[in-house]
Amino acid sequence: MNYLKTYLKGMAMGAADVVPGVSGGTIAFITAILDPLLESIKKIRPSLLGVIKEQGIKAAFMHINGPFLVCVFGGILTSILSLAKLITYLLDTHPIPVWSFFFGLILISVIHMLKQVKGFTLGRLVLFALGAVFAWGITMLNPIALEMTYLNVFLGGCIAITAMILPGISGSFILLLLGLYTPVIGAVKNFDIAIMATFAAGAAIGILCFSHVLSALLRKYHDATLMFLIGLMLGTLGKIWPWKEVMTFRENSKGQMVPLDERVLSPMQYEHITGQPSLLMYAVIAMFAGILLVWGLERFAQKSR
Repeated sequence: MNYLKTYLKGMAMGAADVVPGVSGGTIAFITAILDPLLESIKKIRPSLLGVIKEQGIKAAFMHINGPFLVCVFGGILTSILSLAKLITYLLDTHPIPVWSFFFGLILISVIHMLKQVKGFTLGRLVLFALGAVFAWGITMLNPIALEMTYLNVFLGGCIAITAMILPGISGSFILLLLGLYTPVIGAVKNFDIAIMATFAAGAAIGILCFSHVLSALLRKYHDATLMFLIGLMLGTLGKIWPWKEVMTFRENSKGQMVPLDERVLSPMQYEHITGQPSLLMYAVIAMFAGILLVWGLERFAQKSR
C-alpha cells in the first residue's frame, strides 16, 4: 500500500512538471517525499559499485531505496506520458480555469511551506525577498530559440531537472525559456524514443549532481533555504495568473505564432480589452479546487507519517 501511495505522489509530481509555471518539487515537498527522494538519489554514487561487488545487485538496489525510487519515477513517467496531451489540450481550450487551478495550488503551497519555518529572522526575510525577485526576473525573460539538437536536448534535461525537484521553479518553464518545451512535449506525444532518451540522460546527470546541493542546504540551513524557496514560489505567481493580454508573439519550431510578452490584467480589464468573458466564477471554483487538493495531500501525508 505504501508503494501505491508513493506511486500516486509521483504521478502528482509528473502532472505538475508538465505545466510551465508549476513545480513538481512543490508537490514533492507537500507530500513529504522530497527529503527521502533527495537522500535516495544521493546514494547513487561511484561507491555504489563497491556495494555491488561485496553484496550484490539486490543489496545495492535496496541501499539506494530502489523500490521507493521506482515508484516515484514510475509515477512521474506515467503522468508525463499519459497527461502531456490532455494538459496541453486543456491549456489551449480552457486556459482560465486551468491556470486558476494551478494558481490556487501554488498559493496554498506557500502557506503550507511557511508553516514549516520555525522563525522569521531578518536574514531569512532577505532570502525570501531575493527568491521572489529572482523568480520574477526569470518569468520576465524572453524565450530563446535553441536549435533542436541532441546536445541541446541533453543540456536542457540537465538544467530542467534541477527545477523539477526544486520547489518553486518549474522545469517546464525552464524548457520554455530555452525554446525546448514544444519540441520535448512533441517528442513525448509522438513517442520519439531518441529525443526522450537524450533528455532522460541529461536529466539523470542533472539530478544526480543537484540532489547533493539541495539536500545539503535543507539539512544545514533548513529554514533559510525554505524561505528562499517560498520566495521563488511567490515570484512565479505572475506567470500563472489566469487573465493576461498578449502584447507580442513569437514563432515556435512548428511555425506557429505563440505568446511571447504578456501583461497581467484584472478579470474586468480582461473582459474590456479582449472582449472575452472572464469566467470568474469558474476561475474561483478551479482555484478552490487547487487549494483543496493541496490541503488533501497535506492531510494524506500527515496520516502516512
